[in-house]
Amino acid sequence: MYKSILKPLLFLKNPESAHHFTFTWIKRTFNLPGIKAIIQRTFAMDHPSLKREVFGLTFDNPVGLAAGFDKDAKLIDEMALLGFGFIEIGTLTPKPQEGNPLPRLFRLPEDEALINRMGFNNGGVDEAVKRLKKRKSKVIIGGNIGKNKLTPNENAVDDYLHCLEVLHPFVDYFVVNVSSPNTPNLRELQEKAPLQKLLTAIKYANNQKTKPKPILLKIAPDLSQGQLDDIVDIVKETKIDGVIATNTTIDRAQLKTATAEVEAMGAGGVSGKVLADRSTEVIRYLVERSGNAFPIIGVGGIFSAEDAIQKLEAGASLVQVYTGMVYEGPSLVKRIKHGLVRYYQN
Repeated sequence: MYKSILKPLLFLKNPESAHHFTFTWIKRTFNLPGIKAIIQRTFAMDHPSLKREVFGLTFDNPVGLAAGFDKDAKLIDEMALLGFGFIEIGTLTPKPQEGNPLPRLFRLPEDEALINRMGFNNGGVDEAVKRLKKRKSKVIIGGNIGKNKLTPNENAVDDYLHCLEVLHPFVDYFVVNVSSPNTPNLRELQEKAPLQKLLTAIKYANNQKTKPKPILLKIAPDLSQGQLDDIVDIVKETKIDGVIATNTTIDRAQLKTATAEVEAMGAGGVSGKVLADRSTEVIRYLVERSGNAFPIIGVGGIFSAEDAIQKLEAGASLVQVYTGMVYEGPSLVKRIKHGLVRYYQN
């Protein structure tokens, strides 16, 4: 029904309007009497072979919702009904911020891709915590954290530590996002010296807690081999718990969409099928270079069970979807899980 009816209707709207419309529709519809049970039955798919123990957490299944969809933790209970094994909120910043000017989200149907330059638009970490306090679902929650646009890089650690402090009681793991291409100079924090300083500070603050939470680093797909080598060394040295590979790409060389059309859309990170091979390459390289020393969450271009299996065979422990769900619909999660069960049984 999604691809034949809902998707064509949503694609008549501009992407960000469609996103907000979908949010409103889910919030209203999923909470109608009797609907919750129907949704849950429709998308339920549990199997012992899907369970995972990763960085000390038990996941009912390895398929998660990537950061960016539910930035402000507004739909956790509703999205949990779709069968995700975990949901990542954010990117959250200490202070609310509007993000970049509109338009800032674009579809590339020919490539089954999106371009976004959202710019960490969110209501701030304190507002997210208010919602997290009220959630009913027991689904595992990741907190993706970043810095405010106006915070200079030399003070970035303060923003990340603030988010860690405020969110700590309410999420199950943290993701340090230094890889978005849409916040000025943010990717400079991926360089070895500033990244080591940042992760060391976050790891230290986390270790002071009674119950430390897993700390993950989300990296860009555009890093060179040397930079990936640095990432491996830093993860080992700081003893953070894992990596998410990868964020969106600034490389547009593989796009089929007309160059003039893409250029008219302006700057932004590309997600979708075009990212699939590169994100898998990064996963495989990190696993081989590190000797499988830390868990990796694979994300980028997952549109089917086969795509997810490629990430897992490359060495990922878990996977996440976002753009694939925009094009394939919410049943993608269940289809991936069915495919994984068949794969593990063969």
